[in-house]
Amino acid sequence: MKKLLITRAMPDATIAAAQARFEVDLRESMDGMMVDEAAAALADYDVILPTLGDQFTAEAFAGDIRCKVLANFGVGYNHIDVDAARKAGVAVTNTPDAVTDATADLAMTLILSACRRAGEGERLLRSGLWLGWQPTQMLGTHVTGKRLGIVGMGRIGQAVAKRCHYGFDMPVIYYNRSEKEVDVPARQVESLSALMCQADIIVVTVPGGGSNTNMIDAAMLAEMQETAVFINVARGDVVDEAALITVLQEGRIAGAGLDVYAREPLVPQALRDLENVVLLPHLGTAALEVREAMGQMAIDNLIAWDEGAALPNLVN
Repeated sequence: MKKLLITRAMPDATIAAAQARFEVDLRESMDGMMVDEAAAALADYDVILPTLGDQFTAEAFAGDIRCKVLANFGVGYNHIDVDAARKAGVAVTNTPDAVTDATADLAMTLILSACRRAGEGERLLRSGLWLGWQPTQMLGTHVTGKRLGIVGMGRIGQAVAKRCHYGFDMPVIYYNRSEKEVDVPARQVESLSALMCQADIIVVTVPGGGSNTNMIDAAMLAEMQETAVFINVARGDVVDEAALITVLQEGRIAGAGLDVYAREPLVPQALRDLENVVLLPHLGTAALEVREAMGQMAIDNLIAWDEGAALPNLVN
């Protein structure tokens, strides 16, 4: 049997599927792998099932390499230097289709929560300070009919667009670096700036890392309307976190909903102190059946490699 390292605790079904095919070592730490540990794993195992937070940087690939596949658990892989992996002869796969609907559902959770001030309202009630219904109490943003702007019209972006257009009668605009035809009524705009200034609700769904790092910077945030709401279900490094904190502190946008952060699990105190932002602990795919599907997809990629077949979800 080939040796497989699973770098984090996984659903029981994933562990069972892995053990049925490979000699499996289960890493006990809940923290992501540091570079030196990742390098050692690459030298010791035939295949590895890593996930977010495991630092497979270029430095990790500098030594002896035994590993042939990194079957990433998750669609995002900005914690893996894919170019360095390719040069070292290590294939990288991910789990794209399994996460689409769950992440889009979570985006809707954040849209509704941020617009209707749900987090703030729950804190008020739990504090014992709620005095009863009042006509002007906690007035938020009405969601139905608002213009949605999506940054990155891939699988998740299109799933969000469908929910918003068909469920909430929202006209949809989107920014994508390349021309993209979609099967939901939506209009592609020519620039990110054009999207930021036109949308009432902005949802970011682009991959993290690379040229997308800080693509939503201070200048782009300054384009937003004061009544607009910003939602990020992509990766934290896509947004200039300090600049976002500033516009929220100064009330230059109505609010935000975040599931991801620049230096997870660290969330700046300044962000946690704000009332006009909904903060979730990276729950995008946190449903058992979704995580089981992700795990099975990762295992299927490893089985394909073991059988000498094409990898179903190879990252190019």
